[in-house]
Amino acid sequence: MLRILRNSVFGLVFLATLLGAAPPAFAAYPDRPVHWLIGFSAGGPVDIVARIMAQWLTDRFGQQFIVENRTGSGGNIAAAAAITSPPDGYTLLFVAPNNAISTSLYKKLPFDFLRDTVPVASIMQLTNMLVVSNAFPAKTVQEFIDYCKANPGKISFASSGNGTSVHMSAELFKVMTKCDMVHVPYRGSAIAFPDIISNKVQLIFDNLPSAMEQAKGGNVRALGVTSPQRWPSVPDVPAIAETLPGFESVGFYGISAPKGTPQDVIEILNKAVNEALKDPKLVARLTETGGIPKPMTPAEFGKLVTDETEKWRKVVEFAGVSVD
Repeated sequence: MLRILRNSVFGLVFLATLLGAAPPAFAAYPDRPVHWLIGFSAGGPVDIVARIMAQWLTDRFGQQFIVENRTGSGGNIAAAAAITSPPDGYTLLFVAPNNAISTSLYKKLPFDFLRDTVPVASIMQLTNMLVVSNAFPAKTVQEFIDYCKANPGKISFASSGNGTSVHMSAELFKVMTKCDMVHVPYRGSAIAFPDIISNKVQLIFDNLPSAMEQAKGGNVRALGVTSPQRWPSVPDVPAIAETLPGFESVGFYGISAPKGTPQDVIEILNKAVNEALKDPKLVARLTETGGIPKPMTPAEFGKLVTDETEKWRKVVEFAGVSVD
């Protein structure tokens, strides 16, 4: 009986192979919900873009891509949770400059991001935007610098957490202008904006999606973008580099997975994300957030993350900041 059963199983697998179907043990990916961890609060720029992409992937695969907000430690809580998850493709991580920055900024991380994750896909490129409270007297970047130098230590800036590009853009600005400002970290920029609007905290160098929304709504005043030149979606807002030559902070959004995630799963996800970035409706939604879609292969995205890690290491050293 056992021999007959073995022969029957072998026959089914062999027949499935002949017919071009996968053996029963290898179900098509994904066959259950996928959890996508993001390190910042709901309503912020990362959350907005993640939910746009997650909905497209849900519709594409017929399985839910669930966005989970694991806030804190500049996105490192989410990164640690993803890295220690089973490498089966059912836990993904939203990747942004904070992951590249944390490698050199945080001195005691329990993981090595480049070693312990694998790149999956790039989503988009974006800039940050310097916005200030409407009660703040400066109307231009130069007026801001002049006011800051005349009032050392009396201006505070918000960030979405230590080690984010929002934080480090301000630190770079401080070093290059010799402005003395106080850092107030939050668990995401969405949480910070009420305090900026009420002038409890005067400014933030936020990712463009949420900064642009708040500025267009009249809640805050936009002074400049952190890209080397003016950004296409906000051409009326000057680049900070027009006043402060050499100032630059351009970011990226993408997806990584725990090391050991099967290559075929990575390829399936990469293909789907790149298809999404050709969908006119999704591209229009990303463009509305101020982003520029940037499809890449996993290898290309991996090189980008590696290059960004080195770039931000130099900025961290230049700014002379660290977090224990």
